[in-house]
Amino acid sequence: MPLMSSFFGNCFRIATWGESHGGGVGVVVEGCPPRIPLTEAQIQHELDRRRPGQSEIVTPRDEPDQCEILSGVFEGQTIGSPIAVLVRNKDARSSAYEEMATKYRPSHADYTHDAKFGIRNWQGGGRASARETIGRVAAAAIARQVLDALVPGIEVLAWVSSIKDLKAEVDPETVNAETIESNIVRTGDPAKVDAMIDLIKETRSDGNSLGGVIEGVIRGCPPGLGAPVFDKLEAELAKAMMSLPATKGFEIGSGFAGTLLTGEEHNDHFYMDDGRVRTRTNRSGGIQGGISNGESIVFRVAFKPTATIMKSQPTVSNTGSDTELKGRGRHDACVLPRAVPMVEAMSTLVICDHLLRQRAQCGLKPSTHHQPA
Repeated sequence: MPLMSSFFGNCFRIATWGESHGGGVGVVVEGCPPRIPLTEAQIQHELDRRRPGQSEIVTPRDEPDQCEILSGVFEGQTIGSPIAVLVRNKDARSSAYEEMATKYRPSHADYTHDAKFGIRNWQGGGRASARETIGRVAAAAIARQVLDALVPGIEVLAWVSSIKDLKAEVDPETVNAETIESNIVRTGDPAKVDAMIDLIKETRSDGNSLGGVIEGVIRGCPPGLGAPVFDKLEAELAKAMMSLPATKGFEIGSGFAGTLLTGEEHNDHFYMDDGRVRTRTNRSGGIQGGISNGESIVFRVAFKPTATIMKSQPTVSNTGSDTELKGRGRHDACVLPRAVPMVEAMSTLVICDHLLRQRAQCGLKPSTHHQPA
């Protein structure tokens, strides 16, 4: 029987659960190696970056998102059994969604959930809510500890690259977490912060919403990760990113811009550097043939404008009549600042899973082709 759709990963496997306005949300992690140091504080740090109400430009829903480790950890270390993490919902206001019980929100999952299951949780979007990503971020915090224990030095960063037509100028090789976290937009370009904040505020005051692009980089990833043909590393990253709410596009390395180049212009030439195979350019985005080559893995994820807007829009009811609906409740006018830790989380989960897969199949010793002659 194939895995159900709430599962992700192979060796490091997670299952998220819960609805936006239910008792809580969380995750079960299976396959985490034993004796990995882990505390609730390490998970909480990442959840605090994702939670609502953290700044003036995100949804004001007041959720502490306090995590509880229910199993799999003893005396500060993982013990090899499944790790369950719970976050209780504290500030759900379901009354704001009562009209959505019979009217489908444009560009939301309301109609499609009804079409598939014949029933849906209309309170806050239920399982389709971005609140589901709490489990992913919690699991990735655990995966981060695994990476640090097995292959120290792998760094996963993401930042807001653009909001609408405002584009940041960021070097993936030099940007750091301090710069990204120093502003509430989470862009890596300090010169664009004020303009991005002003644009989000202006759009929100008009009852509208914005989309944009998040760029990510995985630095220090060893060569050899990825499992052709169907589990190529970029294919796994694409699936991971496109499973996030509001995503509409994924590209890696040169992406679509690479189609404008010739092969001579696009090829990454190899050279030796202190016994290590390197490439002089990185248009491949750190992955060739579905396998990491040791260079930085650089990718971009497109996010659509938030579907809920505070304007009246045409829609239909669940009885098949034309009607109108105006958004209510508390929502992000732009999801990108809070989506940055989600993109980092999915990247971390993919790399951790493939690292453990590589260890199981081939071991973690580097190839002899990367040793000094």
